[in-house]
Amino acid sequence: MRAGALCLLPLLAACGNGGDPAAASSEAAATPAPYETPVIPDHEDASWTVSPDGQAIVFGPDAATPLLTLDCRLKGDPPQLAIIRHYPADPDAKALFPVIGNGTTSRFMLDATLTEEGRIWEGTLAADDPALDVFTGPRPIEATLPGGGTLRIVGSRVPGEFVTWCRAGGKVMEAEADESGEAPETDQEPVEDAS
Repeated sequence: MRAGALCLLPLLAACGNGGDPAAASSEAAATPAPYETPVIPDHEDASWTVSPDGQAIVFGPDAATPLLTLDCRLKGDPPQLAIIRHYPADPDAKALFPVIGNGTTSRFMLDATLTEEGRIWEGTLAADDPALDVFTGPRPIEATLPGGGTLRIVGSRVPGEFVTWCRAGGKVMEAEADESGEAPETDQEPVEDAS
């Protein structure tokens, strides 16, 4: 009895689409394939570099292949800092972008944003937001975009100096104190050499 019931299963399945092999084939084609995690470019040699205007730092193997950008926007009060993940995004898409490092885990909300390079991921928050502390230490960082893979970022002092510079409104303290014993503020790029 049980064997007979099992034999009927293929027939019942065929009845579901009228027994038409073409219909079954089109249904299979309409079924999305399992999502494959994209391969992230090799970034063992990637590092942070300062943009020509000094307002952003870019992580990537070279200037033409950015993977992650921190962009300081000084016109706001307080200044704003944009986190840009250079990876294709669908229109109106949103993603939670967890970043782990320096004893902290932060989660940034990113939106699909249309730019000169196409639609990529971007999120902006106040530069003094404590979530940005994840970038302020010298230890390695891992940043994961769902569907876009994980960036493993080598430890560096550059992002910490940049976030501090942005929080200060684009001003850095000179190393030497003036006669009053206080270090004057000056407008400078956050770092001279990011390598």
